[in-house]
Amino acid sequence: MNGHNNEGGAYDISSPALQLSQLQDLGAKFYRNEVYSQGTAIKLAGIAQLMAAGGVTVYPVMLMGIDDFNDENEAYSAGFALGQQTASSRRYPYYEVTNEMEAEALVGNVDGVYPQDYDNEKFKKLRGVIRGMIAGIKSVDPSGKIIMGGGTWLHYAFDQMLAAGTQPDGSIGHPVVEWDITAWHWYSDQGDITHACGGTGCHNVLDTLHAFGKPIWINEFGVRPTYGTDQQIAAYLIGNRMMAQFVALASTYDIESIQSYELYDDPPGGEGAYGLIKNDGLTPKPAYTAYKNFVAANPM
Repeated sequence: MNGHNNEGGAYDISSPALQLSQLQDLGAKFYRNEVYSQGTAIKLAGIAQLMAAGGVTVYPVMLMGIDDFNDENEAYSAGFALGQQTASSRRYPYYEVTNEMEAEALVGNVDGVYPQDYDNEKFKKLRGVIRGMIAGIKSVDPSGKIIMGGGTWLHYAFDQMLAAGTQPDGSIGHPVVEWDITAWHWYSDQGDITHACGGTGCHNVLDTLHAFGKPIWINEFGVRPTYGTDQQIAAYLIGNRMMAQFVALASTYDIESIQSYELYDDPPGGEGAYGLIKNDGLTPKPAYTAYKNFVAANPM
């Protein structure tokens, strides 16, 4: 499950203990939450302590923009500091470095399947942030596993360049980034993750991610609030383009974990009513029951 304990709204209304009881009822074992400063890292560490005692593993996804950096070295230093602060607040079993940041480097309305789909200077700064975060984490917690920040849609050339030490300008021999788990995000408007069609044709995203030789976590999946009624959204969530498909393909592509987006609806003005529970932190939606029953019927 995804949560936002550093973003307020229903996450401030509902205590961590209540959130834990809801996650336990759902059968969720992981709880992904963002950090972006020392203060947010310390706050999440306290929540993680409570949740761990109840059988739920919290892990941080570290957020950072690149607009303020002049070059890769500056980005690396900032990433290192946040990585060090996060790991110093708590030794987590997993740390996720950035979130959908590859989209920030796209040169326009492109699929993201080719290196030239990315801006070279932005790519270098993002590589600096990611490398810095990993080094900062490892300086404190050498045993923590690194999750490559969840990408989305067809933007997999970004990770391919990180792994190969290449850049959008075609040059080679750059720092190679190593990670333990490849994360990806998938939403209802994107269709079939094994046959996703854009301007460059149709692609099996899972097959491409599997080629990295690392376990895959689909650590955001969800149904757009505009998809239909609450009942239609619940049916899609567990259906053959989402949870049922991911479970059916888990052994083929080494999908270790899938994580729903999100526990609570965003408040008005947020990204939307993606939650399994309304933004009062209390009222379950049809998707809550559908998710709970699906997990119970498909134990890992």
